[in-house]
This record gives sequence, structure tokens and C-alpha cells, in this order.
Amino acid sequence: MKLPNFQDLILFEDDDFIVINKPPFLATLDERFGGAPNILRLAREQHDDVQACHRLDKETSGALALAKNPAAYRHLAMQFEDRQVSKIYHAVAWGVHHYDGLRVDRSIETTTKGKARLAYKGKPAVTLVRTLEPYARHTLLECQPITGRMHQIRLHLAYLQAPIVGDTMYGGEDFYLSTLKKKFNVKQGEQEQPFIKRFALHAAQLTFAKLDGEPVTIEAPYPKDFRVLVENLRQYQ
Repeated sequence: MKLPNFQDLILFEDDDFIVINKPPFLATLDERFGGAPNILRLAREQHDDVQACHRLDKETSGALALAKNPAAYRHLAMQFEDRQVSKIYHAVAWGVHHYDGLRVDRSIETTTKGKARLAYKGKPAVTLVRTLEPYARHTLLECQPITGRMHQIRLHLAYLQAPIVGDTMYGGEDFYLSTLKKKFNVKQGEQEQPFIKRFALHAAQLTFAKLDGEPVTIEAPYPKDFRVLVENLRQYQ
């Protein structure tokens, strides 16, 4: 994949923080194997001391906060620990669902090989879920995680039988446009590709307090793959 220009990703910047719109398929931090590019490396080409205050899954796009100095990092890390940061995600889920602030309260434990599962003796996990737009066979959902467990939104939506499109790890099948568009033609000798090549989850909004206590809310526009998915689901519903 072509690496983005870090400056083009910036949604907000002051003396202490940078908030970027993380593209999909780019890890936040170094992965266990290999020296693949990641957000932190890109950021440190311009700011030596920058640190990631939280992380998004590699496939997840959206608002990601970075601290430019140790004081800023401590300040925001404490807000995350005390659950004072508001995070709002948008997800395209399978099925038609009508939720109005539904509270999902199901504990989560991590398992081996980068997976997690719902478990009675796991760590407490709470997500609020609201319907934004229902379509013919899918729903655009707003998810607000109150806690920050691994794969929390993905697991909680799977629990609701509303798995995320493309999230094959947790029961969300890939989406093919031919299932909606009646006159969809694949070129001879070619195989239809999934419409979105990742799970359809985007960190749409982030709210936290700056060092002086002033709250700041940053909204992250959809990347092209997520935006076009939503546009097509609207068009063919």
C-alpha cells in the first residue's frame, strides 16, 4: 500500500496533541513481526517525542490521538484510564436492527493469537449501541464503548447478532455488491471481490480535555471505502 503523507492525516493539532484520521490497513504501533510501516513511525519522522495515547485495530479507520510531549501523554492516558474520553464509532452491521441507546454489558477475555471472546469471568465491558440508518439487509450503527477492551465493539455486535460486515473473525461475512445490484456483471474470467476489504468499523468522533481542561471534540470523515459502502447501501435499499 502507498504510505500517506502524515500531514494529510491531521484533523487537529496544538502544542500538546495531534489527532489524525488513521487510514485502514496501517497499524498504530510496531507489530510483533517485521518492520512494517505504522502510524507512530510516520509521526516520529516529524515529531521525535510523539506517543500514541491509545490504539485502533489495523483495519479500523478514524480518529486517533497522539501526544507531543510526556505531560500531554500522561494527561490523556489518565483520562482514558478514568473513562473520561468519549469515543464514538460507526459500524456497518449485517441485518436490520433498531437500537436506541441499547446497553450491551458482557465481559471479555483475550485468548491466544490476537482474538478475544465473551466470558463470564472476563473483564467488564460495556458498549452503547444506536441505529443511525437501517438499509435493506444492513444497518449503520453508532457504538460508544464505555470501556476499552480488545475487539469490544466487534464482539458486542456479534453478540447482538449484528456482526460487522467483513469481520470474518467474529461471524461477519464479506459483502458483495451483486447481492444487492441485480444487473451487476463481473468481467469474464474474473471473480467478484468483497466490496470492502476489511471489517467496516470507523472511529468517527473523539472527545477529551486538553491540558488546560478545555474539552475538544474531533470528528473524522469516512475514508473512501467506508463512504462508498454506505452510499451503495443507501442507493440499493
